[in-house]
Amino acid sequence: MAKYRALFAFFAFVFIAGFFTAELRPQSRGSRSEGAVSASFDYYVLSLSWAPEFCAQVNAAAGNPQECAPGAHAGFIVHGLWPEAATGRSPESCGGKTKPKPVPKSVVNVVLRDMLSPGLIQHEWETHGACSGLNPFDYFSAIVQVRAAVQIPVQITSIEDETRESPGQIETQFAEANPTFPRTAFRTACPRGELQEERICFDKNLKPRACGSSLSECNIEAVRIRPRS
Repeated sequence: MAKYRALFAFFAFVFIAGFFTAELRPQSRGSRSEGAVSASFDYYVLSLSWAPEFCAQVNAAAGNPQECAPGAHAGFIVHGLWPEAATGRSPESCGGKTKPKPVPKSVVNVVLRDMLSPGLIQHEWETHGACSGLNPFDYFSAIVQVRAAVQIPVQITSIEDETRESPGQIETQFAEANPTFPRTAFRTACPRGELQEERICFDKNLKPRACGSSLSECNIEAVRIRPRS
């Protein structure tokens, strides 16, 4: 009888352990969470914001101390990972009037190194991430994965004085720093003639791909690039 009781206790332990392991395991890629919508899109755009330009804006430092504090020396910071349509309007704010639940703190902590601002993380989830059909863990894991895949060209991060380069030069530098990417995977964003962002295109499997014609291009001759502070 004692032998059977011991076997029963063992199998009960295995069952309970398996149950809690399943409960704690992160959802697999492609699974949804409350507030996430599988919107129609064709690929992703990783947006890298050039911190010196962002921090030059009025009041930027007050709301973003980790990025903009004196001596922070920040360079390219992840702005977001955007579902992009090949034609027409790309999806945004797919939850409509019902905002998705806030990103869990444990997920925020994972991606904070790349995005630096909890407020930005929540904003990007509401505006773009919830359109992906992924849960927060998988969406922000994707951000960490694609950011780690991109090498930043030293020609930009090492400048010591304000300089000017053509959008083509900037994109060529990124392409040369990432030789396994298509050369057309890079787009420069330059409102007001200043380097604001570099955008890199990935397919839904997070492999680099050429950017589509719907993604805007910088068409001026020379872009102003501020040095890191």
